[in-house]
Amino acid sequence: MDESGGSGKPRSGTDEPTEHRTDRPAPDPERPDAPTGPDDPQDRQDSDDAGHANTARQPQEPRPQHDDRAFAHSTDSDSDTRTGTGTKPRPPQRPRDPRGGLLMGRPFGVPVYVAPSWFLVAALITWVFGGQLDRVLPELGAARYLVSLFFAVAFYASVLVHELAHTVAALRFDLPVRRIQLQFFGGVSEIEKEAETPGREFVLAFVGPLLSLVLSSVFYGALRLVEPGTVPGVLLAGLMISNLIVAVFNLLPGLPLDGGRMLRAVVWKITGKPMSGTIAAAWVGRALAVSVLIGLPWLTQSGALGSEAVDNVGMDTVMDALLAAILAAIIWTGAGNSLRMARLREHLPELRARALTRRAVPVEPDSPLSEALRRANAAGARALVVVDPDGTPLSLVREAAIVGVPEHRRPWVAVGGLAQDITEGMRVSAELSGEELLDALRATPATEYLVVEETGEIYGVLSAADVERAFVKAMARPS
Repeated sequence: MDESGGSGKPRSGTDEPTEHRTDRPAPDPERPDAPTGPDDPQDRQDSDDAGHANTARQPQEPRPQHDDRAFAHSTDSDSDTRTGTGTKPRPPQRPRDPRGGLLMGRPFGVPVYVAPSWFLVAALITWVFGGQLDRVLPELGAARYLVSLFFAVAFYASVLVHELAHTVAALRFDLPVRRIQLQFFGGVSEIEKEAETPGREFVLAFVGPLLSLVLSSVFYGALRLVEPGTVPGVLLAGLMISNLIVAVFNLLPGLPLDGGRMLRAVVWKITGKPMSGTIAAAWVGRALAVSVLIGLPWLTQSGALGSEAVDNVGMDTVMDALLAAILAAIIWTGAGNSLRMARLREHLPELRARALTRRAVPVEPDSPLSEALRRANAAGARALVVVDPDGTPLSLVREAAIVGVPEHRRPWVAVGGLAQDITEGMRVSAELSGEELLDALRATPATEYLVVEETGEIYGVLSAADVERAFVKAMARPS
């Protein structure tokens, strides 16, 4: 349970101007030329005393150090900086397309999608259930597959009710729900924020299995009103048993199942630490995955699940082992993802726009690029903001564009031709931090953002690559 803009190559934020996109790697946070500490207040004062009256208002809080020659001698030869491993990790971001398949509707304002994998499982259910109908109701003939398809749709309608229970509870607790997706092994309600208390977490997890139990009881009651051995009787019996299985399976105490979230809430309540609850429930989930991998085929072979014991290895045995392996992989992967997400949320508060913002100098649109870079170097700045004669910011000079201009042409190139207009989404508050900061950047993908104070004064320029580097560095630290 539980989206990049710009052009050009990413740059590291070293001594030369850097070019980056949000989908390229962050520079190595351990490089000696990366920002590591606050600006020296004396250096800032010296810069101001040197006559740079046009420099944008500088932050008063400690900020990362910036080399005074941040824009000097940039060439194309050094424009492709990679991480130490040579890989290209992507920044934390949502998929560009938030959809997840075929849109079926928007109950309670939450979009419901059917993933392409659902059609595969629907075909599988139709085939398997059709074979069972042939033994129970042989007179149906080929029509049994139509009845089986109806059962597959009805079963996933029950899964949708299960997920809607989570959604309604989340909305009741003012937790935004991004979407519901029906996929191969059930459904997923994508709730974008954590519950604030362990009690709410417990309720949010429990309502899903509770609704599945209620549905199972309803189908049981309806089953008593129809004649056994008929199509309605077989369908109601199948829906009763399947919803009971869904409820019991989801109550198993391991992440990412609902029972694991309930266990997380209990440990959270006892220890007062949500991370402790996540760790406990995730490891129980991993143990559960191993148990499913080994235990499910063994139970089937021994006849403990109500079928006859099997001595030889046949197709049914292979299918049982394959099903167990898929279920175990889903549970194990989900438990690991829960741990990673908890660790991410734990470190998100360390991402603060005020601390990550680059010092900037304002320049007029017709200023030569070489002069603008000279002023930026002298002021120890690493960004250029194009302003009108009244000092109102108009656009941001992209580092990608600077790198693309050969040094010998820079005295004849105006900065206005290299700048990107500032849209409303490219203005971010200096007070943003954590998840709010990431949400603001995701809403308007860009390479640079204008950071402003609450009064509207320019604070500096925030590079998406700097946010990515800080994120990677924070995630590398132990919890």
